[in-house]
Amino acid sequence: MSIRVSDIPAQAGPQRLLAAALHEGAAHAYLLHGPAGVGKRAAALGFAGALLGDARRVEAGTHPDLQVIEPLGEMIRIDEIRALHHDLHMRPFEADRRVYILFDAHRLNADAADALLKDLEEPPSYATIVLVADTLGPIPETIRSRCQLVPFHRLPEKMVRDWVSAHDPSLDEERVRVVARVAAGRLDRAQRLLDPAARERRDGLIAAARSVYLAEEFESSDGVAVILDSARAFGVTAGKLEQEIVDTLDLTTREADQRVKRAQRGAEREEMLASLEELEAWYRDLVVCGAAAEASVANADRLVDLRTDSEKVGRDAEDAAEHVRDAWRVAEEFNVNPQLWLEALFVRLRRAFAH
Repeated sequence: MSIRVSDIPAQAGPQRLLAAALHEGAAHAYLLHGPAGVGKRAAALGFAGALLGDARRVEAGTHPDLQVIEPLGEMIRIDEIRALHHDLHMRPFEADRRVYILFDAHRLNADAADALLKDLEEPPSYATIVLVADTLGPIPETIRSRCQLVPFHRLPEKMVRDWVSAHDPSLDEERVRVVARVAAGRLDRAQRLLDPAARERRDGLIAAARSVYLAEEFESSDGVAVILDSARAFGVTAGKLEQEIVDTLDLTTREADQRVKRAQRGAEREEMLASLEELEAWYRDLVVCGAAAEASVANADRLVDLRTDSEKVGRDAEDAAEHVRDAWRVAEEFNVNPQLWLEALFVRLRRAFAH
């Protein structure tokens, strides 16, 4: 049994840990954690394929000894964990074990987490449970302590550049470098930035970031609209793509609607978080320019603006970047009202630059 190197790109640590598990005997539970877009999903499926001895059917989701659980809507609810519990105590159909993958495990609600804990405490000897999470924060310590932790990290910039060049050969070297910098080690973000509308969305976000400290009359609602409009557009596209898949499946109307809504909400949330990361990167770049370290800026194609602006805002940009980081952490961990929460953020940003 082995995991293909391509399943865990540039993730030597996870590859080593999971390869050792295959060689020495798998534990009953693993928790793959780290930023989105760095290979966790591929690694979980590759690990499952190696455990079950059939990578092709695992990848296709058709292996009878594999069960995959993902959030319905914005969280994993207790009903999904109850179904896992029922399935958990059925003997394997073909392989010598059963494998359960919980994607987005950081979205387990409290009841679901409590129910899952019971299965982690006394799992059958033939069961391996693989949790995949973008962050450890929302996952109870009681669950974490019962899993083998497998940490993933952001990918090297060179690898992201190579990936961008391969996926869009028409881009010149400067554009490839900018996309890789802004993607910040995540292939999902790089893919998002290659969208034809990405340049327009990015220009609008940078304009909103600058208006906070340049505009005499600033309306927080304008900044909010830039982020939410982009998130909604991204969600609509994701919903349409998911609907095309759902139309080919034998699902009830309720199941089909839930899958489409889940895809749309998930895309909106990811786009909103991505916008916040780009907003934070702009303010961080202002600090970097002010410190005469221009080689490290993410928005390398906007150096002229960054140089001019950094002289105006001084160290205030450092406080602004911290406000955005705090807002990102709250949005990542909690279910917030995007409109109110973003308006509060832009008010704080305006105050940070007020003097």
